Amino acid sequence: MAQFGKASSKRGKPNYTGAIIGVALVLFLFGIVGWFFLNLRKTGDYFKENIQVHAWLNRDASKKQIDSLKNYISSIPYANRVEYVTKEMAVQKWNADNDSTWKQFLSNNPLPESIDFYVKADYVERDSLNHLALNLQDAYPGVISEFQFPTETVSKVSSFVKTAAVIFLIAAILLTILVVFSIDNTIRLAMYSNRFLIKTMQMVGATRWFISKPINQRAIVNGLVASLIAIIAVWGSVFLVEQFIPDFKQLHDTRGMLLLFFIIIILGVTITLVSTHRSVVKYLRMKLDDLY
Repeated sequence: MAQFGKASSKRGKPNYTGAIIGVALVLFLFGIVGWFFLNLRKTGDYFKENIQVHAWLNRDASKKQIDSLKNYISSIPYANRVEYVTKEMAVQKWNADNDSTWKQFLSNNPLPESIDFYVKADYVERDSLNHLALNLQDAYPGVISEFQFPTETVSKVSSFVKTAAVIFLIAAILLTILVVFSIDNTIRLAMYSNRFLIKTMQMVGATRWFISKPINQRAIVNGLVASLIAIIAVWGSVFLVEQFIPDFKQLHDTRGMLLLFFIIIILGVTITLVSTHRSVVKYLRMKLDDLY
């Protein structure tokens, strides 16, 4: 009799291990896709912020005007790495990237001076840069001879980033739906094995709140555990990728990763709790014969 009671107790005790592992695997998949999305955004920003803008200077511009223009550009919130390139520096840059035999035919330095700078990713758009060019030329008439940036490159990078972002956004929405349904089915399957325990508690007089409260609390704990497992797995995968492919370190976005981990926790806990509560209520409403 004692053996029978012990065995019954073991069978009646809910087993959440499988559900936790299943939820963690789904959240891990969601985290990996989210990390790819972050890398896509950072890659686009990296290429945009390495597109150099040139403000070519008139040959008769004074040193005072040039310094004033440089300080003005440096004060623009979205301008980065502002540099005044003299004629000598322009020659050095040209010789580093091109053939220097021109010196045999030209005695004077034909390269103009310029102020070179980079722009933050959000402002690397053709319209934004054209607007900036007009503002600078209006503010410093006669100082800037030409405002130049690779128009085709800017357009292609912007178009690629927007298209890829839309594709990943659609994929993220579909994946979120898949995550919700996958976790919901996993939890419902886990609760199905405990349906008789839930019904037995109801039959002996326990209220719905008394039955659901500890199960809901356990669901929150399970969601947290599954989320932490998924986060550790995602972080470990990212760490390994960055170790074997160092270029990924340049794209590392700590703030974005923390936000992704927060979303994983919210998804894990919320979906687990809602699915568990729905299952408990469902079995409490069913008749005993319908549980078989």
